[in-house]
Amino acid sequence: MKVYRYDSFTKVANKGNPAGVVFDAHSLSTLEMQEIAMKVGFNETAFILDSDKADIRIRYFTPGHEMNLCGHGTIASLFALYDQRGNSNIRTIETKAGILSVSLIEDDHKEIKIRMEQSSPKFMEFEGDKTALAQSIGISNTDINEELPIMYGNTGTWTLLVPVNGLEVFSRMEPENWKFPEVLSEIPKCSVHPFCLEAYDEDCMVHARHFSSPFSGTVEDTVTGTASGVIGAYYTKYISNASSISFIVEQGNEVKSEGKVYVEVQDENGECKVCISGYCAYNKVIEL
Repeated sequence: MKVYRYDSFTKVANKGNPAGVVFDAHSLSTLEMQEIAMKVGFNETAFILDSDKADIRIRYFTPGHEMNLCGHGTIASLFALYDQRGNSNIRTIETKAGILSVSLIEDDHKEIKIRMEQSSPKFMEFEGDKTALAQSIGISNTDINEELPIMYGNTGTWTLLVPVNGLEVFSRMEPENWKFPEVLSEIPKCSVHPFCLEAYDEDCMVHARHFSSPFSGTVEDTVTGTASGVIGAYYTKYISNASSISFIVEQGNEVKSEGKVYVEVQDENGECKVCISGYCAYNKVIEL
């Protein structure tokens, strides 16, 4: 069994977010996919299968369970198909979050960037203990931005968006993931995604970190595509009334695995459409 490691949301190997990619996975059972993801140990491993509804089907597994959708796993899968097999014609993917549009874009420097649609955004208010939430990620109640709401958001998978008061707060975060299910009583298997509206890189507008659900078998996701898409939808709903916006989210700085997610949000006939895009770098082949 060969698992191809690609690092998403970066042009440089060993930065961004690593994902495992398995081609021709139709012969594998769900249990075998889960075992492979656990052995590889990345936040997600993506399995590419045939589809009768889209160009391909992708299933995503953390070391602990299957996910409906994974941004960096999708970016890695599509870039791997292009890089290893010369396939640049994938336009739709079947996922447990639905049939989504994707594309390969060549930038001004002839480098390939992967763009993917996300599911229609959904939000639900966090009504739990704000102090306990802050403590679960190693900060204080006063570090949370009181002017913005704490919201569960979903553009394919649920995460809790926690607005905080600036970049300095992130350096003090030490997650105690095992506390999340009790704190996040509305969605106990949810991850936690603190963010702020400033960044180290002048090209970026948002800085974030992403702490995994304890059921995932990991602690922190270095650069998260799906959660960045949720931030885009959150921005247009709770911060700005703009019908469309595009910006860059930076993530991974605190764990020395920097990456960037390009976020686009547009209002199409009253429906919020969210897309993300990013670069990808080949790393190595893992043989199991």
